Amino acid sequence: MATTATPPSTKPLIDDDVVHEPPPLAPLTIWGDDIENIVDIQQKYKATTKYTFPATIECGELGIASDDEDAQLAYITENAMAIKTKMQENGAVVLRGFDLMKNQPGFQKFYSGLGMKVCLDPLHSVSARPTVDGKANSPVYEAVNKESRKNFFIGMHNEFVGTRAPRAAAFVCFKAAETGGEFLIADGRQIFLDLNPDVLDRLYKRNIRYSVMELPFFDFIDNVPEFAQEPLKGVIKGLASAAINAKVDFSVDLRWGEGGYDGARMLQARAPSQPPIVRHPVTGEPTWFCNVHSHSSQLRKDREEIYGAERFEDGASQINKSDMFYGDDGSIDDADLRHMDEVTMKNVQFIKMSEGDVVLLDNYKCLHGRNVFDGTRKHGVAWFEGWEGEEEIKSSLYSEALP
Repeated sequence: MATTATPPSTKPLIDDDVVHEPPPLAPLTIWGDDIENIVDIQQKYKATTKYTFPATIECGELGIASDDEDAQLAYITENAMAIKTKMQENGAVVLRGFDLMKNQPGFQKFYSGLGMKVCLDPLHSVSARPTVDGKANSPVYEAVNKESRKNFFIGMHNEFVGTRAPRAAAFVCFKAAETGGEFLIADGRQIFLDLNPDVLDRLYKRNIRYSVMELPFFDFIDNVPEFAQEPLKGVIKGLASAAINAKVDFSVDLRWGEGGYDGARMLQARAPSQPPIVRHPVTGEPTWFCNVHSHSSQLRKDREEIYGAERFEDGASQINKSDMFYGDDGSIDDADLRHMDEVTMKNVQFIKMSEGDVVLLDNYKCLHGRNVFDGTRKHGVAWFEGWEGEEEIKSSLYSEALP
């Protein structure tokens, strides 16, 4: 039975005599109803649908000066519903040339003007992602800018942890890396259409599950007398399971194995089984909602040949290794993994962002990632539980006649 995570402190934060209430938890993931005849649905959409991804808004093309922040905020506010509708129809909106979003206060004015409802990082119950301004419960988080992770290609993924997934996100560039560091996006609807029907059918029928954590600290067990190893493993597994399940708000299954990149004895924490495709909660379109590209240990090893070895230099990085399996715990064939990798990369767009640029994305339709980089990179992200006018947009875009 899943346990409930400890809620965030409700004590307001005080900053320069301004009271800031902490954001709410990220919303529960909307898995929706099962999709019957998934391959037939895929073929019907392939025959009738062509997606435009993403939408782009250039400040200069609006007749607004790049340094006129008041006019930029007025445009955002007055056109909020149109911009959010573009996010739903196109999956993502790239905004360029706006000085307004070059700093955190202006960025917060931007998404507040849109009527986006901010929430905590979905990792909140598991680990603390650094905030841009370094303040607890600040709504703008670092977007993996660490120098120690610069040669780590962040694979394509939807943002969700266990049972929680933001509905949308806004990624902002405060400082671009000198080289690389592009923000990556891909349309999950198109990935769904491009998958081999046999692979799609296998994945959907068997579901998927993730290994969300590895505890690689137990090689010492090999030095314990053989008769005591199994009882000791049982005690360690029980203690670790109780500690982890008290921390997160989803059920975690611990399994012994040899993993990571050095074959160390470890405990692997696996999340519950889930579908790799869902119907979008606003538009009803089927979309790829699967993090195999970022979570598969095999695909990450393959990328080491291009970008060099991952640098797991601290305890948190070692623990946060992941992998993906079928929902029944079976291993996914290497050929299927590489097919999913090829389809994903075919759909990836490398977005080179300049200071003040923002990518507003729908977290269910749009996967995101990050290229390797050199230099200093300062990107941020805000997560959203929803937005003003959502029901109005749904009534105009959702069709009961969808396949």
